[in-house]
Amino acid sequence: MKADTPSLAAEQVLAYELHGNCYLNITYHCTLRCAFCPKFNGVWEVQGYNLRIRHEPSADEVMAAIGDVARYQEIVFCGLGESTLRLEVMLDIADRLKQQGARIRLNTDGLGSLVHGRDITPELAGRIDALSISMNAHTRELYNQHCRPHPDYLDRAYEAMLDFAQRAKAHVPAVTLTALDGLEGVDIDACRAQAEALGVQFRRRVLDEVG
Repeated sequence: MKADTPSLAAEQVLAYELHGNCYLNITYHCTLRCAFCPKFNGVWEVQGYNLRIRHEPSADEVMAAIGDVARYQEIVFCGLGESTLRLEVMLDIADRLKQQGARIRLNTDGLGSLVHGRDITPELAGRIDALSISMNAHTRELYNQHCRPHPDYLDRAYEAMLDFAQRAKAHVPAVTLTALDGLEGVDIDACRAQAEALGVQFRRRVLDEVG
């Protein structure tokens, strides 16, 4: 069975708690097929949660799974898929959460604008408080090697991700590029320098530490 096709017998975990935050699992589809991603290595479990889902949930289903928003420091769109691929549902959920006073973070590959064919960063304004964008390499070649973008986006993905980060600064209060320390050939200091040049924050992550 392909890694990106969840079993119908899988448990539906649409919202899960880690570190005092609530993480939202709204899709299993991805723009990338990262060589280091657990699901592409046959593992869908994160910190004891099975993130395989039978179907992509509605906003109502996700809100029901969250429960009391006040319990959490932050609500995070994350899971093992790319939330911006379900942009309308994601923004609907964000609007409802904002009405309840939630702080919202989006963990993303930064390819939402490329996929949708328009700059989506203005649509994040007033909805997303913080963006964490997976950069993972300081060159296009290394990015393509480790993150393996869909063939339709292979020649444009890296630059599109950096452009997304730069444009998002105007609409989201906190924008951070992240890179995994431990990927072959990746220079963390060079990644940090690129983030600084774009005027956004940088965070080093550690390979194989998920969640």
